[in-house]
Amino acid sequence: MRQVQSSAIDLPMTFNLLERRMRWFALSLLVVLFSWRPALAEETDKLSQALKAAQENKSQEAVALLSDVIKEQPDLADAYYWRGREQFRIGEIEKSLADFNKLVELKPKLEPQQWERGITAWYAGKYELGAKQFELYQTYHDQDVENSVWRYLCVVPTEGVEKARKNMLPISEDKRVPMMDIYEMYRGNKKPEDVLAAAKAGEPTANELKQRMFYANLYVGLYYESLGKPDLARPHILDAAKNRIGHYMGDVAVIHAKRLGKEKK
Repeated sequence: MRQVQSSAIDLPMTFNLLERRMRWFALSLLVVLFSWRPALAEETDKLSQALKAAQENKSQEAVALLSDVIKEQPDLADAYYWRGREQFRIGEIEKSLADFNKLVELKPKLEPQQWERGITAWYAGKYELGAKQFELYQTYHDQDVENSVWRYLCVVPTEGVEKARKNMLPISEDKRVPMMDIYEMYRGNKKPEDVLAAAKAGEPTANELKQRMFYANLYVGLYYESLGKPDLARPHILDAAKNRIGHYMGDVAVIHAKRLGKEKK
């Protein structure tokens, strides 16, 4: 998904340098705000430790720290948001969804922003909830191909491919390569090979090519799955997981690949 999403404290959760600085600034601000309340200062420190653990891919540690924070502050929406993400990363899908649902319960105005909740809902088989979440996200950011695709994926199990394709959320200006090609593929106007070719077109840097191919393979794989072609989907999903990017969607690819492994067994 686009990196414009906001957390419960209205800040993005990705791990490039700029975003790490933004996150630590937010945490520093929390420390200042709560320093006069000793009972909350310790939990603020644990929240900081949890985000550091998440950044270092220590999701189990992050979940434990966030659970301590929630035990002391059961109404702290931020903690449920971060724990929901980390629960997903370790494959605890139902627990992840419960945390995202609690976040929305505590801060209803943030519901449109929670695309992670929509993805978790899809993996939990809560397709109607997922579709609703992506429809809400469209009101928050209406030019994200991934949002339209995930809503399509939520509609397919209950209404079929043709209806899902016909009712895709409209996108016209996602400038990331090859997102618009992915969009047209899901609409039935392009083929998977067109998406893969578009990802390689031009003269992208090595890092840019990796990003492009990650998204191309992930969404080609999911596309084949939606058509009931798991044998064609598998190599693309596995490629995306193997060449994951440092973004939450990289975790999605890994979780999906693990799910395929379980299904194969």
